[in-house]
Amino acid sequence: MRYLHTMVRVTDLDAALKFWVDALGLVLARRIDNEQGKFSLVFLCAPYDLENAKINQAPLVELTYNWPRENGAEVLTSGRNFGHLAYQVDDIYAICARLQAQGIVINRPPRDGHMAFVRSPDNISIELLQKGPNLPPQEPWLSMQNIGEW
Repeated sequence: MRYLHTMVRVTDLDAALKFWVDALGLVLARRIDNEQGKFSLVFLCAPYDLENAKINQAPLVELTYNWPRENGAEVLTSGRNFGHLAYQVDDIYAICARLQAQGIVINRPPRDGHMAFVRSPDNISIELLQKGPNLPPQEPWLSMQNIGEW
């Protein structure tokens, strides 16, 4: 398992970048602006980690900005601005089976052979991402529905 990133939702991307980059001193490793989904993902890292972050896409802080909708910007309630921790795993099915055997709910099963979400006992969302190409979809994961929030 390899730590990838921590995701934080922001309501004002310019203000967030002013804090994280200009004040704190993190640097831009990657940015994705998704027109269809109406969101931006900005991946930042410490200057010392930049070369590694560009190669390995880790360790990063992900700022997620959901663009304003017709009815205004997304309102973030207390604690909702923290998104998740992300880890890359060698076999997403094996780790999900191990977690499930320990009584941990798989909130977002790895139906795609790529991504799953679980929650810690303190309700911290954990994203698990398959290392390399997606594994072929397989049961029981393929038929499992999402459970709760992730």
